Amino acid sequence: MNIVASLALLCLSAAAAVSGNESTETVLSAAPGDFILLQCYIGANVTPVWTTWMKDGQVVAGNGSYAANPRFALKQDGTLTISEAITEDSGSFLCSSALPDNRTINARVQLQITNIPSTHPDCMFVQAQDTSSVQLNCSWFGAYPTPKLRWGEDGDFQVTNSLNVTLNSSMLHDKQKVTCTALHQLLKQENQKSCSITLRAPFPEGTPLVTVLEGTNLTLTCSETTSLPPAITTWRKGQNQDLIVSGSRYILSFEGPAVKLTIVNISKDDERYYFCRSENALGVRELEVYLTVKTSSSAYTGAVIGVFIAALIMGSAFIVVKVLYSRRHTICLGGGFMQAEDSGDVLDLVDSDDEQIFHDTVPQLHPLANGRHTTLVQIHRIPSSEDHEDTETAGTDPQPPEQKEEATEEAEDLVSF
Repeated sequence: MNIVASLALLCLSAAAAVSGNESTETVLSAAPGDFILLQCYIGANVTPVWTTWMKDGQVVAGNGSYAANPRFALKQDGTLTISEAITEDSGSFLCSSALPDNRTINARVQLQITNIPSTHPDCMFVQAQDTSSVQLNCSWFGAYPTPKLRWGEDGDFQVTNSLNVTLNSSMLHDKQKVTCTALHQLLKQENQKSCSITLRAPFPEGTPLVTVLEGTNLTLTCSETTSLPPAITTWRKGQNQDLIVSGSRYILSFEGPAVKLTIVNISKDDERYYFCRSENALGVRELEVYLTVKTSSSAYTGAVIGVFIAALIMGSAFIVVKVLYSRRHTICLGGGFMQAEDSGDVLDLVDSDDEQIFHDTVPQLHPLANGRHTTLVQIHRIPSSEDHEDTETAGTDPQPPEQKEEATEEAEDLVSF
């Protein structure tokens, strides 16, 4: 722990009266944690009658009174001691001491506690209604002696704890980074501290298309959270973008970053474009919202159309099911749904009632050895497209008589029943 003493050197004038007052002033610097001695009077074997110490107009120690701060103590010779000095001990100390020879000694000590804050400077915006410029503030409190601050790279350092700067909008652009640098006499150049702000243009967000029923109330919401400095957001209407203010028809409300517009008792005249406009020093951006107003009749018409379409779909499904059911045998037998019956041969099945007529009209042959009757049946083939082609071929290339006889014999086959 360092011990720092302040010597209040008194230059006594030989011509001074016995009851005269003597005063002096000195400046003392110390670091946090030091043990400090503030001496009021230095004399050989002289003990003051009384001594009082004041700091910034308040008594901190004196004869017959206790020290206002437990770290402060008054010695018999009038010296004020401060243990474990802190930044708040900085200030102006005044000592008044009465000597045995009726002289009064006044000593003033300006105490400076050097300090470098462990934190970086603070960069922030200064709120303003004018969007043509940006006001920034850089502060670094707790540093002693007073630090030097500078905005940007080309500016001059100024000895201050707080520095404001105004930047014109023409000098700014989106995502621009602005830096404040702090210097201190106890801080090395490579260890300098700084803070910065990144500027951002506004970007309002919301629902661009809204549909509402006539006669109801509607609330349009627009949020803007990305702009730096914070943008000013307003609602406007129509192609002329007339500014909307709160009244009986329109109600404006703010919930954090959201700006809400409530339209009361909506009519067909409210069907138009609405604009959520956000503006800061970096630019202006708008969110277009188109409001469609539906009347009660249009809503009823829509419901009727919906019911008609549903009925049409159900009717079509019923017809398809009915067709499938009517052709179930064809589908189950593998014939296909739309496949037509195209067979070259026709086989007629005779019912039981017509069986006797069939036997009477068809010639019967003599019984065979097994006792069964044999009926002579000629199978006639229905001409097809292939048979027609064969007929044309036969006309151009006649068959020999032998082949014709064989064909006649093959046509007259015997079929037993």
